[in-house]
Amino acid sequence: MKGRVLIIAGSDCSGGAGIQADIKSVTVLGGYAATAITALTVQNTTGVFDVLGIDPKLIVHQAEVTIDDIGADAIKTGMLHSVPVIEAVAKFIRAKAADIPIVVDPVMISQSGSRLLNEDAVDALIKNMVPLATVLTPNIPEAEVLSGMKITDEGDMIEAARKIGELGAKAVLVKGGHAEGDRIVDILWRHDGDIEGFEADRIPSENNHGTGCSLASAIATGLSQGMGLSDSVARARAFVREAIRTAPDFGKGNGPLNHAHPVTGE
Repeated sequence: MKGRVLIIAGSDCSGGAGIQADIKSVTVLGGYAATAITALTVQNTTGVFDVLGIDPKLIVHQAEVTIDDIGADAIKTGMLHSVPVIEAVAKFIRAKAADIPIVVDPVMISQSGSRLLNEDAVDALIKNMVPLATVLTPNIPEAEVLSGMKITDEGDMIEAARKIGELGAKAVLVKGGHAEGDRIVDILWRHDGDIEGFEADRIPSENNHGTGCSLASAIATGLSQGMGLSDSVARARAFVREAIRTAPDFGKGNGPLNHAHPVTGE
């Protein structure tokens, strides 16, 4: 077991997304997962039915006692649903984790379309969390919000990543799964101007609950294990694609993935 990942995110009682998907992803890839829970969500494959936000002080307390004892080689953040939560988590990271990789998944909307980030919290996310990100992992709708532009093609993805990077992120991975077509392209932009594309055939499946959480945590695991960013992204993509391909078809909506398989590359 190599690589300690502290996950600061919400809980999904159905096990498909949130910290449950994060823990599975980190564990299968050989890392050690610890968590600070930001919210309890009542959800399944068909939607999100209720959310109970955790007090920011309790969130930070979870993170502090974990990092002070177990330590962390990387942090992954997911659902940070309100301004107070965002500000508290950012303050914790600046104080306790400024020298380790931070993977920020800017969760805004669930796969089923439910809002997981308060509308008034977007500016706080941009101000507080984006500058802390070793890599930010928005999907296309999230990248549109963060960049303030419409994304219709690969060129737009590159420009949006650049604009988001100008907000302070060291690297931005714009995920192309929401685009049309039989091919999916993810764009990795780095602050030095380097741009890398990851392309693969789309896997025809409705079993995509928790893909963003799983990908971000898999990237964080790679970084925690000393892998470079490009290799971490490549392994994470391969892991999630195989998890989609072999998904068990559970539930009546967007089903969960099969995290229980080791993948080393694509």
